[in-house]
Amino acid sequence: MMKNYAFNSKPRVMLIYTGGTIGMIQNHTTGAFEAFNFDHLRANVPELNRFDYAIQAYQFDPPIDSSDMSPEVWKKLVKIINYNYDNYDGFVILHGTDTMAYTASALSFMLENLSKPVVLTGSQLPIGMLRTDGKENLITAVEIAAARDEEGQPMVPEVCVYFQQRLFRGNRTTKFSADNFNAFRSNNFPPLGHAGVDITYATELIRHPDRMLPLKPHFLLDTHVLAITLFPGLEEQLVRHLFAKELVKGLILRTFGSGNAPQHTWLANALKEATDAGKVIVNITQCQTGCVEMGRYETGRQLLDAGVVSGHNMTIEAAITKLMFLLGHYDDPRKVRYMMGQSLAGELDRK
Repeated sequence: MMKNYAFNSKPRVMLIYTGGTIGMIQNHTTGAFEAFNFDHLRANVPELNRFDYAIQAYQFDPPIDSSDMSPEVWKKLVKIINYNYDNYDGFVILHGTDTMAYTASALSFMLENLSKPVVLTGSQLPIGMLRTDGKENLITAVEIAAARDEEGQPMVPEVCVYFQQRLFRGNRTTKFSADNFNAFRSNNFPPLGHAGVDITYATELIRHPDRMLPLKPHFLLDTHVLAITLFPGLEEQLVRHLFAKELVKGLILRTFGSGNAPQHTWLANALKEATDAGKVIVNITQCQTGCVEMGRYETGRQLLDAGVVSGHNMTIEAAITKLMFLLGHYDDPRKVRYMMGQSLAGELDRK
């Protein structure tokens, strides 16, 4: 854990390297890509020396592959940010791309009253490769983390994802490409900023906290959740088997269109039995854009009648992490159902 430091008036940015492709550099002897030591960050990314910033790095040892990301790592990130919160003006988290949207979503709920930028970024190619996208992503993320408005306040006091010239609200992002440099999209919410010749911000979209309230870190998460994607031919016995599991407290149901499901009597009955047993079932659409409106068609109303709650236009990443967060904080499933429909960190729009 980082210690307290005394700084001058330069913007102060903390880099947290969890792992992932961005932190790789090629061993010219073996040809293999290896995680480089962030103590030598400026040597590997000399462009950072042109910033008149105080930049300090913290490196996870060993680095964590994106596929191995877990709620325990999210808690560690919250602890690091909370411990160093007063010493820095902004934070940049270097992260593998595969689960970056999950981490960004989770942190948006776990860092209540956040008033400083927390910018996640990464890359599709290792930072040691000639054509890497990692350098631009890192350099711009650092600049965003340090950016201030005319009153000296942070430009983007949110958990964000910066990737390939676009800044997104973290809990609105999803990874859509394994091959392209523009790997992330925010299908239901516009970007918070664009990086071209200048970095421009959509100031009207950025959330601003009550600065009278201190940062409130949260560490309670209940991971007894499942996500089920509906598809033609889904078997009754399999669904009932999953719903009957006592360990399962919450379910994300990925439905068709605007929140529709097959009109099978057994499915409606199974959902009703599960909600009556105290399980929280949240309806989100499989579509890339759009919002769940269960009252729109009969195929959606049966879910509403069964006690399923709308996830509105949340991403799967936001819905899962939000459900973990709420189940960790509330014992009453009725409270969890109500809070799933409320915007906690700008993660949804209601219709």
